[in-house]
Amino acid sequence: MTAGLWEKWLLPGFWITIQLTLYSALFAAVVAFGVGIARTSRLWIVRFLTGFYVEVFRGTSALVLMFWLFFVMPLGFGFQLVPMWAAVLALGLTYGAYGSEIVRGAVAAVPPAQREAAIALSFTPAQRMRRVILPQAIPEMIPPFNNLLIELLKGTALVSAVSVADTTFAAQLSRLATGDSLEIYSIILVMYFVLAFVLTRLMRLLERRAKAGLGQAPEKRAKGPALTRKPSAARKTDQSSDLITAGGAQ
Repeated sequence: MTAGLWEKWLLPGFWITIQLTLYSALFAAVVAFGVGIARTSRLWIVRFLTGFYVEVFRGTSALVLMFWLFFVMPLGFGFQLVPMWAAVLALGLTYGAYGSEIVRGAVAAVPPAQREAAIALSFTPAQRMRRVILPQAIPEMIPPFNNLLIELLKGTALVSAVSVADTTFAAQLSRLATGDSLEIYSIILVMYFVLAFVLTRLMRLLERRAKAGLGQAPEKRAKGPALTRKPSAARKTDQSSDLITAGGAQ
């Protein structure tokens, strides 16, 4: 592979993949938190509308939605989206629907006693959510969000279908120019893996910082053989008394 392919196609395509992942993740996070929190609303109409959104976008293909936004919207509404933003919109809406279920589950998992304590302190619903519920729910959201972010990264490969010059699109052009499929697609696999590895490490760091903010230390595994706890003096006394009692009974 020549240096020209790296400079003209592969490296610019890799940068576009990073941009797509970042923009789509930010948009999906906004959608996930907005819809996920709305699904816990007391109003049935809010729960119904947000639930309908989740079912629709979880049940449709991100690729087909991308085609619809890029090819159908100009014909039906006379509004043309740039390919990059059509891809961001499709990915953000699709993965935001999945993320909203993560938010809803984490919010629902906060112990009821915490909500009751916030009510006893006369917190408004917004204050309860911001000061009590979300600080405890966010650390539980981060591990599943990490998996969803990696899926989003891999989903960016779909944007080549609408002529966005991402890593996959650059790989296709490089393969057509050189005819070397093995080397090019092996390099692309490594590039996606490196980016996914970096994102995973960043999310784990964020998880540790979030848990540290709540006073939760990360779990540490003990090295070497496990140590048995010695019985306390009071327990030894109780055991001796039991033996004496048993001996007297005999």
